[in-house]
Amino acid sequence: MTALLGKKLGMTSIYNDRGESIPCTVVKAGPCPVVQIRTKERDGYSAVQIGFDYLTKSTQSNKPEKGHFAKANVRPTRFLREFRVENAVQESGAELTVELFNIGDRVKVTGKGKGRGFQGVVKRHHFGGIGMTTHGQSDRVRAPGSIGGSSYPSRVFPGQRMAGRMGYETRTIRNLEILDVIPEENLLVIKGSVPGAINSLVEIVRM
Repeated sequence: MTALLGKKLGMTSIYNDRGESIPCTVVKAGPCPVVQIRTKERDGYSAVQIGFDYLTKSTQSNKPEKGHFAKANVRPTRFLREFRVENAVQESGAELTVELFNIGDRVKVTGKGKGRGFQGVVKRHHFGGIGMTTHGQSDRVRAPGSIGGSSYPSRVFPGQRMAGRMGYETRTIRNLEILDVIPEENLLVIKGSVPGAINSLVEIVRM
């Protein structure tokens, strides 16, 4: 399995051999301890469960979590994720680092997009608004307009585009290239942008 959990540190740019500026994202990936190996015989599917971001205080995890990590003989971590695999070659307690990846590898990165809060239809769904404000519509330029019928069907259809919470959805970007690997600092430099805000959790999986 070639997958890691990481923390998005931000974006920068580097120069290639031709002097071109390449935008990239720096991710602090790992170290990720292997917490549990799931097998088809015992669990019904094969997967590897890894953690990320070691906790600094024992009070930051509850008793069941402490027992789960103690079984694998690893320190408790803030995050846990599972990745499906056919045959797990790792063992519980092993530690995965950025050395799993090489320069030029193609990866897919999954993260939660930036949350935008409660937004109206113009920002959330790109409504055009009224435009030229006529007929006394001085205060309705960003309103959604009619949302349903009158006597029939006397209800609002499901899926109607309206104001609501925007952002913070799980996004995956595929076919990103690893530009650099810095093992001493647990850093991956990935070409382009990845989902999420600074310091948010991301999953990096080799394709």
